[in-house]
Amino acid sequence: MSKAAVKQAERSPGFEASLERLEALVKEMEGGQLSLEKMMAHFEEGMRLVRVCSARLNEVEQKIEQLVKKGEAMAAEPFDPGSLPGDAAASEVRDGDARGPM
Repeated sequence: MSKAAVKQAERSPGFEASLERLEALVKEMEGGQLSLEKMMAHFEEGMRLVRVCSARLNEVEQKIEQLVKKGEAMAAEPFDPGSLPGDAAASEVRDGDARGPM
């Protein structure tokens, strides 16, 4: 990691703190009590937090793939949420059957 990246990581809040703040912003925005200016400020902060969380998740995913590749007879495979036991709903959505109850 470069020195600039390390400094940026030190200044950025952690993943959990960013996610908690993002959830709080969304809750406030959904409440419908904010002025247009406050709503826009919340939206801008939320987008910044989404980028922080997304970058952190990508870093972790790459690190996991590297660790798995280093193991003997192991290979990195894309995660398939529909492959979890008892998760038929996720597999239906993934396969394009997201109609819901009729």
